[in-house]
Amino acid sequence: MIRHLLKLVWNRKRVNFLIMVEIFFSFIVVFAVIFMAVYSFDNYRKPLGFRYDDVWAIRVQNSQGMPEEDKVNQLATFRALLAATKEFPEVETAALTWLAPYGRGDWNSGRKSKDGSNFDIGQNLASDDLKEVLGLKVIRGRWFSREDDGVKNYKPVVINQKMADMMFGDEDPIGKNVAEPSRDNKPVEELRVVGVIEDYRNRGEFAEHRGFMFFRHDLQNSTEIHPQTIIIRVRPGTTAAFEEKLLKRLQAEASEWSIEIRPLTELRDRMLQQYLVPIAAFGLIAAFLLVMVGLGLTGVLWLNVTQRTKEIGLRRAKGATRHRIYRQILGEVLLIASFGVLIGVIVVVQFPLLDFFAFADPQIFAWAVGISLVMIYGLAILAGIYPSMLATRVVPAEALHYE
Repeated sequence: MIRHLLKLVWNRKRVNFLIMVEIFFSFIVVFAVIFMAVYSFDNYRKPLGFRYDDVWAIRVQNSQGMPEEDKVNQLATFRALLAATKEFPEVETAALTWLAPYGRGDWNSGRKSKDGSNFDIGQNLASDDLKEVLGLKVIRGRWFSREDDGVKNYKPVVINQKMADMMFGDEDPIGKNVAEPSRDNKPVEELRVVGVIEDYRNRGEFAEHRGFMFFRHDLQNSTEIHPQTIIIRVRPGTTAAFEEKLLKRLQAEASEWSIEIRPLTELRDRMLQQYLVPIAAFGLIAAFLLVMVGLGLTGVLWLNVTQRTKEIGLRRAKGATRHRIYRQILGEVLLIASFGVLIGVIVVVQFPLLDFFAFADPQIFAWAVGISLVMIYGLAILAGIYPSMLATRVVPAEALHYE
């Protein structure tokens, strides 16, 4: 049966080749969309490492006030703003940071893993109360505290479990130096790990699972990079009306500064849209392409059956049942699809070998390939059902019209 189908496909190689090319490109597009969807879903089901409910972000910018170089006065202003937020009974706790979770900006750096490969990490500033505000869970060592005041010979840092695994494997990271080596052989200040938290993903549910590191922000040290955001945890049930009252109080402390208050739930919704809109757009393109391929494949097969009335009629005259005819036409469709898909699989298998998908786990790649295969074969079967049914309606007598 397979040899017969191969011969039939080869005899119509020109038409079938075009169909194979269509299926090949459809497979590549579908794979790209499915891969991003599976990758995003895999990220979504992983823990964030922090709580966003009842947490507000207060973005503070020195738009018109003191010069950027005047870090002493800037830090004094942030201390005053932080103290002002804690005056309200609606605020459980507050902390300073550089960038809030779900924020638009990012602070990246590079490190070398234990096996010598390079990987990227996210970084942020954190005051001592950020752990309570975001509900961060320390699994090794400790969080920042007054114990770190006055430290001169190193900077205390807290890293997440992902970074600890990448840099130290099964070794205990507490007390280790995670500073990036200098490229010009100049001395580099030690970044000593004092604690490890669960995997923290500041860019949201759909973001990649990456290493992360917090620097301690000392409220008394004017040489540090100044923060830009105050993070507060409000009591459950606090309404939006409190936002206006809080903003008015903060503006009294820094009237020339720009202050914006946003709940993390609002920032989260905005971040989710940034990930979902491109996936939805590519999904629509892939769906449109599949519909076009399906209609084209159905039309070609329909014409193919019409032109092969003599052949099918003779097969029926020799005793071929309708079921065998149906299986033959559908088998041709699946065989043509298999050739197109095979070329597509050969191409996409090269991607991980070239490190195009180094950021994703191998099982995500495998799932994407498997789902894409199911979709393409499902399309081929749907496109072949009606032409196959038409072929079963050919009776032996119709072959006599061609004699």
